[in-house]
Amino acid sequence: MAHEQYQSVINVLHECMEACNHCYDACLKEGDMKMMSECIRYDRECADICGYLEQALSRGTPFASELAGACAKICEACGEECKTHGHDHCKKCADACFKCAEACRKLAA
Repeated sequence: MAHEQYQSVINVLHECMEACNHCYDACLKEGDMKMMSECIRYDRECADICGYLEQALSRGTPFASELAGACAKICEACGEECKTHGHDHCKKCADACFKCAEACRKLAA
């Protein structure tokens, strides 16, 4: 089964998607929405690509390497944005994004 081959990456993708969704939701509740707008944007992009890649790997996509490369780039950008904010949810999201970016870079190689 295709998903067994990618299970560790699928787990990391799911964790990142959850962290980004949590950060997205928490950012919407922060006082200064203008300051958080880029974080919210990147959270959304990252959660979406992680969720898509998780599904694609589960069904044995022939584009694993290409999708993983794009996902790594987006996760890295989200992590970089999140780490500029002092909120706990942003720090946790940045950690999950960097972990996911690393796993995706390995898959893309």
